[in-house]
Amino acid sequence: LSASSAHRWLACPPSAMLEKELPDETTVYAEEGSVAHEVAEYKVRWYLGERDIPMPSTGNFNAEEIDRYTDSYAYYVTDKIETIRKSCPDAVVLVEQRLDFSNYVEDGFGTGDLVIVADDVIQVIDFKYGKGVAVSAEHNPQMMLYALGALEMFSILYDINEIQMVIFQPRIENISEFSMSVSDLLDWAENELKPKAELAAKGEGEFCAGEHC
Repeated sequence: LSASSAHRWLACPPSAMLEKELPDETTVYAEEGSVAHEVAEYKVRWYLGERDIPMPSTGNFNAEEIDRYTDSYAYYVTDKIETIRKSCPDAVVLVEQRLDFSNYVEDGFGTGDLVIVADDVIQVIDFKYGKGVAVSAEHNPQMMLYALGALEMFSILYDINEIQMVIFQPRIENISEFSMSVSDLLDWAENELKPKAELAAKGEGEFCAGEHC
């Protein structure tokens, strides 16, 4: 029950167990996206002061294009960090952070590209390299799962009231931002996410065909 496929198993819970029987295949587009993520991660970590990490190789992919789009992502997130640090100098910034949401989804975890914690707000930013379909952050279940994982990490230390989620998709100039209260996120987690995740883990629930297939 991965975060990236949550839009599918939430809409059609029994599909998860059926997918389990299928071979785990990748595509050249997914491989390119993975390379772009590695370069983007390197640039953000460099900005944050980690200077002893090796520059990732772009392999056979278009290095100039990857460099240009990961630059735009790095500029966006570093500007976010700089702005936040003006009002909250001790803001927590985490890159490629493992986020555990297993309180709601059995064995559930994911990796947040960037998580910023400042005062009463958690920001979760996701870098998308695809250029086929614009991805919206509005009630995006993958982002909401990441937000739950981040909340689990920091709710003891901070009085978090708001979650801000961002999809940064530079190849089609899509920056989608969405905010929700922690109370609304937890209401969704308890009343929609958790029951459907339990059904999905058992292969139960109603089949529902649609764009998520």
